[in-house]
Amino acid sequence: MHPLLLWPNPPVPEVVRVLDLAGLPWKAAADEAAARDGSWSGAIVVADDEADGAFAMARILRCSDLAIAPLLLVLRGIHVGDLDGRHEVFDDFCVAPFHPTELEARIRHLLAREPGVEIGPEMVHYEGLMLNVETYQASIEGRPLDLTYMEYELLKFLSTNPGRVYTREVLLSQVWGYEYYGGARTVDVHVRRLRAKLGEEHAGLIQTVRSVGYKFGESRWGM
Repeated sequence: MHPLLLWPNPPVPEVVRVLDLAGLPWKAAADEAAARDGSWSGAIVVADDEADGAFAMARILRCSDLAIAPLLLVLRGIHVGDLDGRHEVFDDFCVAPFHPTELEARIRHLLAREPGVEIGPEMVHYEGLMLNVETYQASIEGRPLDLTYMEYELLKFLSTNPGRVYTREVLLSQVWGYEYYGGARTVDVHVRRLRAKLGEEHAGLIQTVRSVGYKFGESRWGM
């Protein structure tokens, strides 16, 4: 798969985070010259407070001989009305601030429609940890992890939100579901088992935040 073109350069950290966690290759391009210096599976153009530059870049990518497709526009709600009359320069749009899951779903949907683009399985990567979301396989530094279903779900939830602190109550509701009546000890037991399976060298990936709950690793994109 060729990389996705991201505009502007430097790219928006929130978009980079979604692509990195999804295992989708990308490369930022600042202008038309940079866009011509590569082969692309598609493009993501982010309109910040000033949308005119984003619309102009989208037109260059789509309506010049570059003809890059598919193209996803990311823009604020105040600019949605500006899409009228510009439908030829994009295939879909996403309103910011967006939920990471929504943005990834829109990207994957667009790519799946393109003939010859193989996007591969949804993957989660963090340092030596790798999770295959489609097959429920997990490994650390290439070593397979033998996880139960709930251990996998807890590890997936934590590792897709690195650096964020969660209370035990939030983890119960998000991983086990609102109808689960187990106590906070359920989370502690699963964390202890996960740490044991990750091994002594990697057990510290899941950190205890005193009097609050747990977090996984450190944020790679800042706040």
